[in-house]
Amino acid sequence: MLDLTDITAFADYFVICTGGNKPQIQAISDEVGLQMKHVARELPHSVEGYNQAEWVLVDYGDLLVHVFSPQSREYYDLERLWRGGKLIPIPPE
Repeated sequence: MLDLTDITAFADYFVICTGGNKPQIQAISDEVGLQMKHVARELPHSVEGYNQAEWVLVDYGDLLVHVFSPQSREYYDLERLWRGGKLIPIPPE
C-alpha cells in the first residue's frame, strides 16, 4: 500500500497487488469488493479492466485498488512511478 496524501489530490492511497492468472485477478478484485462492502460499507465509484484482467482498477475515491497480472505490474511499475509515496506494509491476517 502506498500513502500518497502529500503527493496527489486525486487519491490518498494505492493498494497494489498481483494475481497469477485471469481467474485469480478477478477473484482478488471480487474479494476486495465484498470486504469493502461488508466491512467498510463502501461501494466502488468504478471498476475498470475486470474482463481483460491484466490490470483491474477499483476506485473507492481516496483509495484506488490496483490488481495486476505479473507482466502488467512489471511494465507499469507503479511503485517506481509513485516512489515519493510512503510504503505502508499490510500485515498478514
